[in-house]
Amino acid sequence: MAGSNDSVKKTVFVAVTLCVVCSIIVSTAAVALKERQDLNKALDKKKNVLEAAGLKVDDPSEIDKIFSESIEARVVDFEKGAFVEEGSVDLEEFDQRKEAKNPATSLELDQDDDPGGIKLRENRSLVYLVKKDDKLSKIILPVKGMGLWGQMYGLLTLGGADFNTIHALVFYEHIETPGLGGEIENPRWKSLWEGKKVRDEAGVHQIRVIKGAAQPDRPHEIDGLSGATITSRGVTNLIKFWLGDKAFGPFLRKLAAETAAGGGE
Repeated sequence: MAGSNDSVKKTVFVAVTLCVVCSIIVSTAAVALKERQDLNKALDKKKNVLEAAGLKVDDPSEIDKIFSESIEARVVDFEKGAFVEEGSVDLEEFDQRKEAKNPATSLELDQDDDPGGIKLRENRSLVYLVKKDDKLSKIILPVKGMGLWGQMYGLLTLGGADFNTIHALVFYEHIETPGLGGEIENPRWKSLWEGKKVRDEAGVHQIRVIKGAAQPDRPHEIDGLSGATITSRGVTNLIKFWLGDKAFGPFLRKLAAETAAGGGE
């Protein structure tokens, strides 16, 4: 009987020791690799921004260089509809997702004001300015909203004198079904967004993903994703929200007026 108890104790001891040792190894590896992981995450973010800007990078080692030469990151205050003062926010430390989860740094949205199913909208957002000949030519806006299975995160690029022309829509994180909603990553579908108009001549928001194929002469419609009605609707809704009055709408109107007054593109 005593031998049986000893055997059980030894088994438990070995199991606990193994768990402790494995935990130490995993923790040590996580700490040791954190810096590299953070660098890779930052590099991937820049790569996505450059894609949204229409800047192709063949050599990953060139990403930092091209980003610094072509892109200017700024922070927008939604309540003020304007940039925050330069230098007042550490862009390297600014975590937009954390701000969205913190009630002190976010706005709880009413259902009527939340077509994208966001629930909490951060009070500040990063934006990326694309310059050409020292003039603002495009602006890249982070956007997000509910698809079928969860949040879809993307970058919407706008240009034109009044930022009414879409240059790109790039989704870089989602959990939509491969072959269906996951087609938001398909290069063919992404290419359909270039040149589309957000608003009509009366200034009314019209851009939307329709069911079926869009007509070439309709600048506010995008082909629907076959078999992915909810995802398609989610894309329409998230753009409607982020370009609306509860998000980038007031900022974009002010920026367009300032750009026009300054002679920008």
